Amino acid sequence: MRPQWTDLTGPWEFTVGYSNGAPDTVGFDRTIRVPFPPESVASGIAEPNGLHSVWYRSSFAGAELESAGWVPGRRLILHFGAVDWEARVWVNGVLVSTHRGGQSPFSADVTHAIDPERENTIVVHAVDDPDDVSILRGKQDWRDEPHAIWYHRTTGIWQPVWLEAVAPVAIDGLVWTTDIPAAGVDVEVSLSDLPAAGAWLHVEVAYEGEVLAQTRTLVQSRFETVRMRLPRQANGQQYEELLWSPGHPILIDAVVRLEPADGDDSSVDEVASYFGMRSVEATASTFMLNDRPTKIRAVLAQNYWPESHLAAPSAAALRREVELILSLGFNTARVHQKAEDPRFLYWADRLGLMLWSETASAYSFDRRAVSNLISEWTSLVKRDLSHPSIIAWVPLNESWGVQHIAHGPRPRALSRSVADLTRALDGTRPVISNDGWEHTSSDIWTIHDYEGDPEVLAHRYRDRHSLEAMLHGFGPAGRRLYVDDGAPAEHPFMVTEFGGVSLASDNDKDWGYSTVGSSAEFTARVCALIRAVALAEPLSGFCYTQLTDTGQETNGLLNQDRTPKVDVARVRAAVRGGTVRSTV
Repeated sequence: MRPQWTDLTGPWEFTVGYSNGAPDTVGFDRTIRVPFPPESVASGIAEPNGLHSVWYRSSFAGAELESAGWVPGRRLILHFGAVDWEARVWVNGVLVSTHRGGQSPFSADVTHAIDPERENTIVVHAVDDPDDVSILRGKQDWRDEPHAIWYHRTTGIWQPVWLEAVAPVAIDGLVWTTDIPAAGVDVEVSLSDLPAAGAWLHVEVAYEGEVLAQTRTLVQSRFETVRMRLPRQANGQQYEELLWSPGHPILIDAVVRLEPADGDDSSVDEVASYFGMRSVEATASTFMLNDRPTKIRAVLAQNYWPESHLAAPSAAALRREVELILSLGFNTARVHQKAEDPRFLYWADRLGLMLWSETASAYSFDRRAVSNLISEWTSLVKRDLSHPSIIAWVPLNESWGVQHIAHGPRPRALSRSVADLTRALDGTRPVISNDGWEHTSSDIWTIHDYEGDPEVLAHRYRDRHSLEAMLHGFGPAGRRLYVDDGAPAEHPFMVTEFGGVSLASDNDKDWGYSTVGSSAEFTARVCALIRAVALAEPLSGFCYTQLTDTGQETNGLLNQDRTPKVDVARVRAAVRGGTVRSTV
């Protein structure tokens, strides 16, 4: 984070069509509110169907340049949080960026294209073919009307857009990796270019004003890894005081400063950052956080909003989502088929919510789908590596995009390779190769089970022997749990989708995995199902489906407006494995 930047969200000019148009030939006939997708009401467009090619136009001038910190000699960077799916960006008619990937961020150096003496025009063209099932679509429906577990589509800009001025040679990225036994932390610093000889990197880390460590490193490459030892953490009787965990979300502040050899203050680049010290591991039988057995008590969150779809209605809504999950007693969230806005990850770090990081899936298996998954997933892992809240990676779910993995060596090869790629990018977290069933190279055996009878559910997960039998055969959904070559390794078991109870309504489009008739019965059934898995000794964790009603999928603990459908105190007690008592 830098202290100065300019927010470009708000009203932009907008139009649909002109698939092969140039920016100076497009006629803009409407206004859209960025960053809300045009399918949503919040955007001011609210056209759920027929979007394929969309155009945006906005402008910035001297005031925006000043607030971004730009002066002659500095560079101006234009940032996009996410544009679904393929984007081209022009500034003053100059093509400054092309990008593919609907969830991953991208930036463009636009210094060469701007004129500080006049108004500067930004044009964005986004193409998102609703019939293209080789791109990562996640829960976006391929039909015009949302059905079952799929929702309205998202086209174009759906995360923030902003301007930021940086030094001629600037810090492009930071990755923090902590080593608790060694009482140390590494920071990988990426620079935009190799500075002139004699430049230095300064790194300082502190907690509540107490400087824990600082170092000065001579820059010899665009990519420098700075290793720091935190002497305070060498004391084995106090090192746990600074460890990050859900009940103790300690974040350590950091400042990274690049100083050029010539001592020119205008060429100095300084950024603020933070990290959390913690370790995660999946042993043969349990999940470990900071070398202690920890039960994952998760809820599946779609993070769709009725008024804004994939985009959050406000920055505050992202914080509120984390707070709601914690209020229900969960210590973890699985944001489903979506790489969430980094501001949500920030609040998970800050407030103490563990996360399973998942990407949207393609719907087909072909060479384009493979390439799209590898490219976008790599970008997302690199984006999110430093968040202490993320405790597991989930590149595939329920064989979406690898539907014939049980029968085809190529889909199995993709599952194995993307899991190993994830481990190569980050060796500090477990990887779930294919959440729910048909695992290959997985570090946790995960099971999806929508059994509606709590007693059946409790009996099914009563002992390790029952789980091992599933692993060598078929799971409750009638799918093989393991499809790779050789014997499956010993790993923890978790039920990572279950529940899905819907409250009966007069709307025949409402959908759930099972249905009950009254609010009292709804809370009772939900609590009984949660207790069945929460108290199952062989399970290292669970994930209840789901946090909120979403469109026609009405199996949330909360309504779409985030008001509770359940007795929150009773659900919280069930999640934590305690006695469920009525508050009536």
